[in-house]
Amino acid sequence: MKVLHVTPAYLPAYRYGGPIQSVHALNKYLVRLGAEVTVYTTAMDGPGELDVPLSTAAELKPVERDGVQVCYFKPSWPRSWFYSRDMRDALAAHAGEFDIVHITSVFLAASTLGARAARATGKPYVISPRGSLMAAPLEKKSPLKKRLYMVLRERGNLEGAAGIHFTTEPEKAEYEKLGYRLRRAIVIPNGLDQDTLADGNPEVFRKKFGIPANKRIVLFLGRLNWKKGLDTLIPAFAPVAKENPEAVLVLAGGDDDNYRPAIEKMITAAGIQDKVVFTGPLAGADRTAAYRNAEIFVLPSYAENFGVAVVEAMYFGVPVIVSEEVALASMVRESGAGLVVKKDTQELAGTMSDLLKDPARLKAMGEHGISLAANKFSYAKVAQGMLEAYREVIASRGVDKGR
Repeated sequence: MKVLHVTPAYLPAYRYGGPIQSVHALNKYLVRLGAEVTVYTTAMDGPGELDVPLSTAAELKPVERDGVQVCYFKPSWPRSWFYSRDMRDALAAHAGEFDIVHITSVFLAASTLGARAARATGKPYVISPRGSLMAAPLEKKSPLKKRLYMVLRERGNLEGAAGIHFTTEPEKAEYEKLGYRLRRAIVIPNGLDQDTLADGNPEVFRKKFGIPANKRIVLFLGRLNWKKGLDTLIPAFAPVAKENPEAVLVLAGGDDDNYRPAIEKMITAAGIQDKVVFTGPLAGADRTAAYRNAEIFVLPSYAENFGVAVVEAMYFGVPVIVSEEVALASMVRESGAGLVVKKDTQELAGTMSDLLKDPARLKAMGEHGISLAANKFSYAKVAQGMLEAYREVIASRGVDKGR
């Protein structure tokens, strides 16, 4: 099977968070199952561009990453839409060479360009919104602009898809509330890519980021973005730090949408400047060492269609605290791998403090998390499920050549 994956950005543009890594992991494991996977993406990397060979429609220059053939295209105006004229032309020229098109994007050029090329060549396509169509992202950031965009462009892309891929049932349920035509719902979680979890030395990590050995780490790992609920976590950590002088909050992630200045203002307002450590985005040994150092992992998101970092934390035996809006919340609660809280500063503060006082409970939660991560989130199973979904979509040939 020949799969074309269209996405706005790709490795090694780690600044764009978890989807960058989970999309590549899926593609990598699809290749291991015998699929031929090609990625069309831009070379976008924040204000700059990745140092990679650039493709055009006339001359594709794929970069092999774990067996995945990745074609990077030069960004064009408007960059904020992750648009590329060269990618547009390459899709028009080559999309018909594939059996199926998988698009990971909404509200950016990739979904429109990928859907248009698939329809023009009679190929079925699947869209993965990756949580961007859940209520909080739609309503909290640029809601009027997004509603207009949905009417003018994105609704047609979505309704024309042979399938929409959701990572959890809650994400699917929120999509269904939009009332759009849904030909096929594909519910397949992200997985845990153990290949990326290199050995990490906790002592080296602490030395690198200036964290003394006696400090107890409360870890947040993810993009520094409004959606992640840092406006709840930071004020909640202030009383925790006061009650537990050895506690330190580690914020591990790249700045997204220039949100870090707002975070720094919150930290100053809470009076915990000496209790917070920024590490920037972590990968490889540093990422592993962060988990191995952490006593608690916290993710109080406004909306989270999955939460790869939650699964990674559980894999390393770190108890997790997540908000009700994190789609994995029910699994966390039912497995005993952590606690689920409302998006409430006082409740989150009390929960963190209570856990830090209870080593036995921390240990038990960590053990439950290890079991859940190992049994539920194997990427071999995830990729097999996606491959079967592709086969069903191709067999149905559910292509909308309309809008």
